[in-house]
Amino acid sequence: MTTPAVLPHRDAVRAALEAAQLVVGLGGAPDPVPSSGMYVVLYFTPGQSLPESLADARTDFDSLFQVTCVGPDEERCLWLADKVRTALYGPLTVAGRVVWRPEELGGPPVQRDDDVSPPLFYVPVQYRLQSTS
Repeated sequence: MTTPAVLPHRDAVRAALEAAQLVVGLGGAPDPVPSSGMYVVLYFTPGQSLPESLADARTDFDSLFQVTCVGPDEERCLWLADKVRTALYGPLTVAGRVVWRPEELGGPPVQRDDDVSPPLFYVPVQYRLQSTS
C-alpha cells in the first residue's frame, strides 16, 4: 500500500509536457521566458487521499491541476492548448501507483493580457487526475 503524494503526480504531468517539447513553468512563468513568448504554466492543487474501501485505507488519490497556455497571439495560444491535450492523452507514470489518464475539464475562452508589453494571450485548461496503489 502506497500513501498518495502530490509531488510525484505533479512531476509526472510536468515530464509529459516537457516530453512534448513544451517549456513549463511551475506556478509561474519559466525563467527565462522563451524568446517565442510561448510556454505553459502548471498549477497543482494538493489533492486529497480517499479511502479505497470501507476499511478506510486512504490509498486513492484525486487532484485537480491547471495548465495555462501563454502565447503572443490567440492562434499560438490555442496551438499550445492542443499540444498540452496531446501530451496528456497518454498514460502517466508515478512510481508505485496506477494512474488514470488525466480527465480534461475545459476552461474559459482565450484572454488577452494588456498589462504586459507586448500583450500576451492565455488560456487556462483544467484537468482531473486520479490514481490508486
